[in-house]
Amino acid sequence: MDVDTTFFEPSDWIPNNHRLPVLRYNVDLSEGESFETLFAKNGWSGIWTDGVFDYHHYHTGAHEVLGVKSGSATLLIGGPGGQEFRVVKGCCLILPAGTGHKNLGSSNDFAVVGAYPPGQHADIQTSAADAEMLSTIASLPLPRTDPVLGEAGPLVKEWR
Repeated sequence: MDVDTTFFEPSDWIPNNHRLPVLRYNVDLSEGESFETLFAKNGWSGIWTDGVFDYHHYHTGAHEVLGVKSGSATLLIGGPGGQEFRVVKGCCLILPAGTGHKNLGSSNDFAVVGAYPPGQHADIQTSAADAEMLSTIASLPLPRTDPVLGEAGPLVKEWR
């Protein structure tokens, strides 16, 4: 599986995560398979389906996976000075805690399935991180499994 990794340094008020890269890869979902079932099977929780907010935000309390269920979008990852990612059905993005993200525009049918490692809960941050928030991001445990491919997935290799 081809995996793109991108590191982001802090950008404006977004802390990003200089230790862990954003991962991007494509998933060929077979008939009857879904991001919801894959994420649950691999131990990720808090599973939801929706879009991506159209404003910059990040999470201090969780790493996050976004699996594109339908449609397409251009997401700005990494905050105001970040990078645009064009995503389509089957695209999977794994964002380490602190990574800014924003929807710049999407098709009407755009939907992502999101989830978090066990015991982690996303908070929505829209202002600069203070020292306590940066400490929370830095101390957040690494997931034990990739949300799509389990213990053999790209996340396990790239984030260790």
